[in-house]
Amino acid sequence: MRGWWSSHAQHGRQFEVVSYSTVLPATIQGIRRYLGSGLIKGIGPVFAERIVDHFGEDTLRVIEEEAGRLVEVPGLGPKRTGKITAAWQEQKAIKEVMVFLQGVGVSTSIAVRIYKKYAEKSIDVVKTEPYRLASDVWGIGFKTADTIAQAVGIPHDSPERVKAGLQYTLSQATDNGHCYLPADQLITDATKILDVPTGLAAGCLDELVTEEGVVRETLPGPDGPTAAIYLIPFHRAEMSLAGSLLSLLRDRDDRMPHFAAVDWTKALAWLKARTGTDLAPEQEQAVRLALTAKVAVLTGGPGCGKSFTVRSIVELAAAKKAKILLVAPTGRAAKRLAELTGQPAATVHRLLKLQPGGEASYDRDNPLDVDLLVVDEASMLDLILANKLVKAVPPGAHLLLVGDVDQLPSVGAGEVLRDLLAADTIPRVRLTKVFRQAADSGVVSNAHRINAGKPPILDGMRDFFLFACDDTEAAADLTVDVACNRITAKFGLDPRRDIQVLAPMHRGPAGAGALNTLLQQRLTPPHDGLPERRAGGRVFRVGDKVTQIRNNYDKGQNGVFNGTLGVITALDPDEQTLTVRTDEDESIDYDFDELDELAHAYAMTIHRSQGSEYPAVVIPITTSAWMMLQRNLLYTAITRAKKLVVLVGSRRALGAAIRTVSAGRRHTALTHRLAR
Repeated sequence: MRGWWSSHAQHGRQFEVVSYSTVLPATIQGIRRYLGSGLIKGIGPVFAERIVDHFGEDTLRVIEEEAGRLVEVPGLGPKRTGKITAAWQEQKAIKEVMVFLQGVGVSTSIAVRIYKKYAEKSIDVVKTEPYRLASDVWGIGFKTADTIAQAVGIPHDSPERVKAGLQYTLSQATDNGHCYLPADQLITDATKILDVPTGLAAGCLDELVTEEGVVRETLPGPDGPTAAIYLIPFHRAEMSLAGSLLSLLRDRDDRMPHFAAVDWTKALAWLKARTGTDLAPEQEQAVRLALTAKVAVLTGGPGCGKSFTVRSIVELAAAKKAKILLVAPTGRAAKRLAELTGQPAATVHRLLKLQPGGEASYDRDNPLDVDLLVVDEASMLDLILANKLVKAVPPGAHLLLVGDVDQLPSVGAGEVLRDLLAADTIPRVRLTKVFRQAADSGVVSNAHRINAGKPPILDGMRDFFLFACDDTEAAADLTVDVACNRITAKFGLDPRRDIQVLAPMHRGPAGAGALNTLLQQRLTPPHDGLPERRAGGRVFRVGDKVTQIRNNYDKGQNGVFNGTLGVITALDPDEQTLTVRTDEDESIDYDFDELDELAHAYAMTIHRSQGSEYPAVVIPITTSAWMMLQRNLLYTAITRAKKLVVLVGSRRALGAAIRTVSAGRRHTALTHRLAR
């Protein structure tokens, strides 16, 4: 290998490989180690030993020229022999592509991904259409594609490059939550990345609009009409979502007609006999609205009775034999919804039966068979997913969206819940009264205080604590001690199952990345004889808590989605696979070259924790995360806890988080489209 040594702030001394060449080993010991290294799927150390014992120095020639003879080795049947032969041939083909790709500055891991996507066409695509890589290959952004493009001779001011840069800038904006960018902002941002004149970028943007690569639409803005530029899928989704909601609202059909003329005094008396509890006036209003309006939104903070209100709505609908479906964006939220209502609940993805490529089995032409659809944790719904879901609701059905609008908006583009609450056309109820029982909880009362911009009360609390610590690295160590030892000692909670560390950001000494390394050392340390797999800067072991970090529609029954949590239950060095049992009770296999889709989840960013709930939450709040410290971030973290919150860090950082209101709204036009 050729390259250089460097020092990494978090991981220490590292060797950065620029290029490598493979020299096939000639000695028996070398061949044994080469085959047992995990390079060829189907051969681990045990089978490598057997194969080399049988064929000796002739081993590699036999695999290359007479692979059928591998069945002579005890334990190697035709099936495994076929896999070994295919893997060997693929390695040879990859090697040719690798040599070319390394010549144009592509790293080994990216080269493998390019090969998996295009196979023998890899070299041709890289030479002639390098900017395709940014949209086709996960993990390759515009900057990597741009470096490759320059290496294969595409000019700096090529219109192809500028158009790709404009689309990349829009794509980055959607990753940051925007559905569109104003044209002026898009051109300004893109020219900084591309280092080209504004006039060239503006001309290429006009060409993109003409070629239907993007959509330009004039929208009302705070300072007058704005030229909004959308990537096509986001424009279609926003138009479609608004149209679907308005159609549902205005449809004359009603799949629950009995509630239009129900005797509410009798119905509510029956409900009280059933649940043993009176509804508060706001809750009663929400129940009536959900059962009479075709689209309704229910929002409110913790302890305000959203859950009991949903249960009451479901009880009354079930009493009239309505077909009820309950969904939430995450597996954990769906489980909680099922426990609360006594009715089955699913994730949105499973309900819609998403296919490879992301298309849903249920849509406008094949709607769900449902009278009442309840969507919990609706603040997590991004524009694309919300559109897929609402499109599948049949005419006449009732749709109830439930969520806390003061939490962080969705990870994906849009602010669907907030936009619906801002639209006068959408009926809504906001629950504001905190019930006495909930008010006794420090978690609930302090969540409301922080949401109102007030500091939390810490004295005398049995379920809300601050461990003050100004030094960031010391705060990281203290966070680990609190999560692994102190909470367990005082409250008897299991550090892996019951306690979740939630950090404002991924980077930094007290960020989720560094904390995961420290927590893994404490909770799942290495043991002799137990397999582990290193991937990038991470090591995976059986028992590790992990999370999926991209949507993959090809895995599992209906795909595995960004934010899915699970535990590693098996690791097979021979088959080069790792198995994760997800929080939806599905076992998913990952090839070792897919491990960049997984991250450790002992600690997570607060954004990633949306829709989940844990018995105890530990939150490091340090000045190193200064740029991320915002009120809705801290509020979201605290509202993830059912029983216990422990803050670790500086009072100054805590004060900054409470004072700082999230800057600026996302660029969305759903409210405007719903006004029609």
